[in-house]
Amino acid sequence: MPKLAIVVPCRLESTRFPRKLLHRIKGKPLVLWVAERIASQTPEIPLWFAVDDDLLRAPLAAAGFQVIATNPRHASGTDRLAEANRTIRAEKVINIQADEPLVTAAQIRALAKLIDGSVPMATLATPFHRAVDFENPNQVKVVIRTDGRALYFSRSFLPFARDLGGKVDDAWLAANPCHKHLGLYAYHAELLEKFAKLPPGRYEQIEKLEQLRVLENGLDILVGITEDPTIGVDTAEDAQKFEQWLGN
Repeated sequence: MPKLAIVVPCRLESTRFPRKLLHRIKGKPLVLWVAERIASQTPEIPLWFAVDDDLLRAPLAAAGFQVIATNPRHASGTDRLAEANRTIRAEKVINIQADEPLVTAAQIRALAKLIDGSVPMATLATPFHRAVDFENPNQVKVVIRTDGRALYFSRSFLPFARDLGGKVDDAWLAANPCHKHLGLYAYHAELLEKFAKLPPGRYEQIEKLEQLRVLENGLDILVGITEDPTIGVDTAEDAQKFEQWLGN
């Protein structure tokens, strides 16, 4: 039973970018780019992949990664994570999304440090620098309390600059830091089990953001800030950005 493990929940189907984890970038499926990146960044932390389909299991297992088959009907990645950890039995779990191919060792170790305290869940955010990104509903915003805990997550641009009618520019963002949520989490095992037993929350279902289930039930999420660059692959355009990054 490891004290700490990384588990990557992998779902075959996705709405905005069908079967994106199998999308080939320079001849390799996206999920393998992510797997190799994590393994190279923090080889000291045990790594598993929780998959919902054999099409995802096959390339990962062939490359030597540990894979756990999970129920394809899970409502969220966190539910999938909870099922996988019943086999792994880690005390604390770091959840890296399968579409984050630029995750860094510093980000993973920051999550490990954040989850080492009493707050049962942690995540990371990074400052917005461009208004066009801040206005994009695919780039999730997080509003953070003065004690470093999350107040709310949304696809809408938050906070709303009332005096500007909500239309901000890059200079406004530089003077008024707003934060993009990254798909990186850490949990105490007990919270994972509690999460899996809670019904999907009202705001979770509206925004399609599973972390809102935690806040809706009165639990805290600690937020760390990272400046490391990242490309979350949510669309075909994001995949092109990552392929361009690889060519640099």
